[in-house]
Amino acid sequence: MMNNSILSSEVQAFIRRHAHENASSIALKTSPFASVSSSELAQQINGWQKVSTKIPEWLEQGEALYFPKKLNLEQCSSARTGKFKASLLSSNSTMLDLTGGFGVDSYYFARQANKVVHCEINPELSQIVAHNFYELGIDNVQFHTGDGIAFLIPSRERYDYIYIDPSRRVNNQKVFRLEDCEPNIVAYQSLFFEHSDKLITKLAPLLDISGTLNVLPHLKDVYVISIENDCKELLFVQEKSFQGTPSIHAVRLSTDEPQIFSFNYIQEKQAAPVLGEPTNFLYDPDVAITKAGAFKSIAITFGLQKLHQHSHLYTSENIVTEFPGRIFQIQQVVPFSVFKKNIAITKANIVAKNFPLKVEEIRRKFKIKDGGEDYLYFTTLFDDRLMVVYGKRVV
Repeated sequence: MMNNSILSSEVQAFIRRHAHENASSIALKTSPFASVSSSELAQQINGWQKVSTKIPEWLEQGEALYFPKKLNLEQCSSARTGKFKASLLSSNSTMLDLTGGFGVDSYYFARQANKVVHCEINPELSQIVAHNFYELGIDNVQFHTGDGIAFLIPSRERYDYIYIDPSRRVNNQKVFRLEDCEPNIVAYQSLFFEHSDKLITKLAPLLDISGTLNVLPHLKDVYVISIENDCKELLFVQEKSFQGTPSIHAVRLSTDEPQIFSFNYIQEKQAAPVLGEPTNFLYDPDVAITKAGAFKSIAITFGLQKLHQHSHLYTSENIVTEFPGRIFQIQQVVPFSVFKKNIAITKANIVAKNFPLKVEEIRRKFKIKDGGEDYLYFTTLFDDRLMVVYGKRVV
C-alpha cells in the first residue's frame, strides 16, 4: 500500500529538489530518510517527470501528489487526450470508469460530468488515485477497489456513460486482438448496455479499425487521435439506439482547438479523386488521416489531386492552409533516375511513400545526412514513374 512517509514535507521537498535528475541514479544512492527507500524516491521522481510531460497542470495544483509504478504511468492518458474525451460528455452526466488506472481520464470526466465512479482492481493504485484527487480538489468521484466487471454485474445502477480502457498487456505479453484484451469487452456487451446506453472504449493505435467495426454493435463514432503526427489512441463510441453507418473522425490535437476531419467508409469507397502531377504544393496527411483511412475523402474535401492511388500524397496549384497535415512548397520535381544529377543535396529530411527503397537505403545510396530544412519525397506517380519531389515546409 501507499507509504505515507513519502507525503511528508521533507520528502516532498527532496523530490522537487531532485525532480530533474536521473531517477535511476537516485535509486543507486543511499536514501536520506529512514522510512523511505531510495527505490521509492526514484519511483516518485520518475513519476514527477512523467506527469510534468503528460499532465503538467497536476503539478501546479497538487502540493503532495503520489506517483505509482512506472508501468501505470506509461499506460495513462495525457492531459490533451483526457480533455478531448471529456468534451464528448454532456454536462451533469454520470460516468462509470470501469478500468480507472492512474485516473487521468476520470479526472477530466469529473470536470465535465456530475458524478464519476472510478473502478481499479489494484488496491494501491486505487488508494493513490483517491489521495491525488483529494489533493487536486476533485470531490465528485467515488472509488471502488476491485474488478470493474464484478462491480457491475450485481449493480442496478445506470450511468449516462461507461468508459472502458481494456489492458493490452496480458500475462506480461502485449495483445493486439480486441477479444484478447482484459476485460474482453466483446463478451460483456450485453452487460454494458444493461447499465448504460452509451459506451466509450479507448483502444491502442495499432488495432485494426475495420475489424473492430465488425465486432462492436451500435457503433456510432470512431475517433483517431493524434498529437504532433503521432497516433495516440482510438476511441470507439457506441450508442444503444444507433443502427446507421459509423462516422470516422481524424482528430489532431494541438495547443489550440482540435482539428477534426470527419467522413465514413461508404463515402471513402465511392470517392474518385483526380490523379495528377505535382504542381506548386505537396501535402502529406497527418497520421490521424492515414490511420483513419481517409485516403480519397481528404482529396475530395480539400480539392486536391492525388499523386497515385497508393501514394497518399496530394498536390495543388494554390495553397490549402486548412489541410490536416504537413504542407510543402515544391522547389523541384525530377525522375528518380536523374535525381543526383539534378538535385545536389547532402542533408535533408527524406520520406519514402509508395517507393521501392526504404529511407535508410536512400540515405546510403546518395550519402544524404538527416535533418535541415529541405525535404525530399521519394514516391511513385499515377503512371508508375518513380519521382523525387524536393520541397520546403510551409509553416
